[in-house]
Amino acid sequence: MILDDFIVATKTGLFCRYGDFYLDPKEIVKDAVISHAHGDHAIGGNLNVYCTETTSLFMKHRYKKFAAGEFHLKGYHEHFTLNGVKISFIPAGHILGSAMILMEYQGVKYLYTGDYKLQPDKTCEPIEFVQADVLITETTFADPNTRHPVAEEEILKLNGTQSNIMLGAYALGKCQRLISLMNDHCPEKRILVHHSMMPFVKIYEQNGINMGKYEMYDRKVMKNTPANMVYMVPPMVFRSYFRAINVIRVFATGWKHLQNNSEIQLYVSDHADWNDIIYTIDQVKPTEVWTNHGDGKQLKEHFANSLVVKLLT
Repeated sequence: MILDDFIVATKTGLFCRYGDFYLDPKEIVKDAVISHAHGDHAIGGNLNVYCTETTSLFMKHRYKKFAAGEFHLKGYHEHFTLNGVKISFIPAGHILGSAMILMEYQGVKYLYTGDYKLQPDKTCEPIEFVQADVLITETTFADPNTRHPVAEEEILKLNGTQSNIMLGAYALGKCQRLISLMNDHCPEKRILVHHSMMPFVKIYEQNGINMGKYEMYDRKVMKNTPANMVYMVPPMVFRSYFRAINVIRVFATGWKHLQNNSEIQLYVSDHADWNDIIYTIDQVKPTEVWTNHGDGKQLKEHFANSLVVKLLT
């Protein structure tokens, strides 16, 4: 029997009351099961953190000695138990080391997606599907009007100009994916990377990911090279350099409102769009869908006559 209160949304995060642990907590807790290392899912300071090894490496870089009291590293499909709840990590395809979290309790399977994507990405493990009774899915882009274009086609837009480009992207996941895409599809571009992004790039390489060619940003190189340079910067730097001259400003994101001031609109998202969510539900074959991280109202309407959809947040 599905327990309606197996996962409860609280101000601290998603709480598994039967296992007495949190999924991707927003505040420090005793036991945290972490899906991936983005800052809105993995904070520092939790006493016990259960995650993949790669996720721990990103967290240790970001939070240093305050990353966790103790890390409990688990491989994909490796089972462990917290207070009677059987848990395993399933590749989520979001960023390197990202995982969906499969929980089994009293014969019922609950699958928490964290963030996930279905598009191919050479820089992280591809998503895998498992069946579950309850799918707890992110709904960041759960809108029938949202369709993410093919990233390999989007990146070709950068070949439409020889002007130097300032390319804004998230430092973890998006940065590495874009470097790989540009190496594959924009061979004339010379890629310079902001220093704050480099440690994450190096962790990718240490874990066997071939990034292709890139260089640490050098102001003199950028100034003295008038064409075909791409300077990758994190969002805060991108926003602070709004008066940068002699560059075309581009920000890689799936959000339309963040493209308003970009001279080239680059729609590259690391999340599932509407079709991907529907496909995931078809693959997981849940009896119920619980939504999180976004608005699940349109999913609820879509499945009104065929599937129970509950909005956790």
